[in-house]
Amino acid sequence: MKKKLFGLLVVCIVVLLVALFWSYQQVQKFARTPLAITQETLFKLPAGTGRVALEGLLVRDKLIAHPRYFPWLLQLEPELANFKAGTYRITLGMTVREFLELLKSGKEAQFTVRFIEGTRFQDWMQVLAASPNLKHALANKDESQIAKVLGIPEGRPIEGWLYPDTYHYTAGNSDEMILKRAYNRMSKEVDDIWQDREKNLPYKTPEDLVTMASIIEKETGVGEERGKVASVFINRLRIGMRLQTDPTVIYGLGKNYNGNLTRRDLQQPTAYNTYVISGLPPTPIAMPSRASLEAAAHPDKTSYLYFVADGKGGHVFTTNLQSHNQAVRNYLQVLREKNEK
Repeated sequence: MKKKLFGLLVVCIVVLLVALFWSYQQVQKFARTPLAITQETLFKLPAGTGRVALEGLLVRDKLIAHPRYFPWLLQLEPELANFKAGTYRITLGMTVREFLELLKSGKEAQFTVRFIEGTRFQDWMQVLAASPNLKHALANKDESQIAKVLGIPEGRPIEGWLYPDTYHYTAGNSDEMILKRAYNRMSKEVDDIWQDREKNLPYKTPEDLVTMASIIEKETGVGEERGKVASVFINRLRIGMRLQTDPTVIYGLGKNYNGNLTRRDLQQPTAYNTYVISGLPPTPIAMPSRASLEAAAHPDKTSYLYFVADGKGGHVFTTNLQSHNQAVRNYLQVLREKNEK
């Protein structure tokens, strides 16, 4: 009788061990199973979410099959249960274990917003408004209120003082945070360049340098031309000649600019029309790149007073009006030939 009981006990233990081993294998197989997605997906884990609630979210979103193994996995590997709230990017082929390790790491999904050199503040606000998963804290504020929030000193405009670049953020970050980073970056760049600028330039303040850089930015997209463009405007300032640059006219026209700059527009008196006013306009007209800031601080040493497009993507620089007028005629001829083709 005792032998039978002992034999039965051994059988039960063996069956139990086999069942446990089988269960362990099933849990491990579950952990290696890819999440049920067909494309890259964002998963938001709210603050305070526990094991049961997480399982519920995964079942709701149909991300896992055989959810009964989920609590067993967390029992076997409790370190996987230390997940952190946030928005995470799930990639194709990511397994359940990899997903839990991602939640444990706290490495949230990164989003990017790109601001291009030469764009204006109103363009930046439109880009921010269209950016996903971003908190829009500045949406209902006017420019003066935004400047105050960003810590911009009174009297300094926002225009021109935000550094164009690609900025990374996580879900729930605010537009205010991004613009503060852009302003702090630009302030540092300008401080460094201002301290290292050439002597005897016709600038009274760093604001003047940024304004000049914004004009350079709008006048040419050819890197090697920036120093020459800067030299033209510096030379004009030094002799009291008006800058006569179209981008300032366009900026001053604001919403009235329809894409076609006319002779009447050039005569329209605005604070930014450098065909009418002398010296620099009152503020920058765009967000300049570091290259344009450097050009404004270290212009080429030339005698140029004029430049005009050459019809091939660059410009022709000249020292006198006669040569400039000939360059203009050449440019118009290039345009006519293009239109005839």
